[in-house]
Amino acid sequence: MEWIWYIIASLGAGIGTGLAGLSAATVMVPILIVLCPSFSGETGAYQATAIALASDILGSAVTTHTYAKNKNIDLKRGWIMLICILTMCTVGSYAAFLAGNVVLGSFTLFLTFFIGIRFLVKPDTSREEQAAKGEKLDLKGVAISLFFGLTIGFGTGFVGTGGGMMMLVVFTVFLGMELKTAVGTSTFIMAFTALIASVSHILIHPAILLEKWDVMLLCIAVATTASLVSARFANRVSNRTVGLVTGAVLTLLGGSMLLLNFWPQISAFPLAVQTLQGLCNLILYIIPCVMILLLIRFLTNVPSFVFRKLLHIVAFTCFTVMMLAAKSWQSKWYSRLFVQKSPGEIKRSLLMLFFMFAAVITVSWGLFNNKHAAAAAILMWGVGDATAALVGIPLSSCFPPVSGIRLRCRLQCWL
Repeated sequence: MEWIWYIIASLGAGIGTGLAGLSAATVMVPILIVLCPSFSGETGAYQATAIALASDILGSAVTTHTYAKNKNIDLKRGWIMLICILTMCTVGSYAAFLAGNVVLGSFTLFLTFFIGIRFLVKPDTSREEQAAKGEKLDLKGVAISLFFGLTIGFGTGFVGTGGGMMMLVVFTVFLGMELKTAVGTSTFIMAFTALIASVSHILIHPAILLEKWDVMLLCIAVATTASLVSARFANRVSNRTVGLVTGAVLTLLGGSMLLLNFWPQISAFPLAVQTLQGLCNLILYIIPCVMILLLIRFLTNVPSFVFRKLLHIVAFTCFTVMMLAAKSWQSKWYSRLFVQKSPGEIKRSLLMLFFMFAAVITVSWGLFNNKHAAAAAILMWGVGDATAALVGIPLSSCFPPVSGIRLRCRLQCWL
């Protein structure tokens, strides 16, 4: 089972590197530490970081080559970062060995997640004040490069993660590079930093090669292949497409890593666990459906309206599958929050309520073009029902009950 996690971790690392210049360790280290028992020892995190850095070498190299062919590297604005990071990553690597078991920092995980959301919200990073390729750094740019270069370099060597992501932020936000150029420049720098940091880790702790050489070879091969494929994809599509795909990948990776990192705390809340299980069921259903739809779209000549209806079928059935796979509809706190006369009453009542709202609005507003009648009907229904119970029940206790025969006799006498 561990070998499956090795492949999954390497695939995620390669895709992150090729699309967004993400350091392989950001993905690989938490997966290896949390899900692979062979990396749970005293030096497990250090070995996982070394393997991730080794995977970054070729992955960043092939990514850099792909971006360089498309002229998406700008060293005139990145050379100071390059020198600072190369200088400090060795210092950070030695400090990590002295510190012992290094755990992936939560800051990097949150950064990955929120940057992914940022790209989903605004996939196109181009702006009016964007710097031209080859433009020299001004004094402000030099100061920014020195500060972030030194800190990122030490952090890359110490933790083994966050270098690519932090460089992406600095290049796009502070130095004005567009997304593809920022990714190409950061992967160029990462190829050297990963080489230096990986060699430093292995020289400091040679047992990595003796104990984990097979895992290292597998991770390097898978991560390099995934980096090459994703980098070629990124350079063939528009900036907007790259931003959307990058956002989806970073959000998914960041969310997954946060779950792994904080799972002991999350598992203490049963509702959170049940919600995640439902989402997993949804994802397990959607992924094969999407694969089938892609094959139908690109390998067949089905009419557009037919494919559109297939999308509708998947959209409407996915939630049904998730609902049927769920163990229960409500939890203990839900039962304490709502008062039910019988199990499942709230579920049935909400369903009937939505249908009645739709019917009233359709007839009053849609058929007779009178939205005030719809509002009045809904208010009379809701407020009247509540008032009848709040007023009627207390008043009924003030009068003795009257049987049907006695009530009929009283009405006949009154008439």
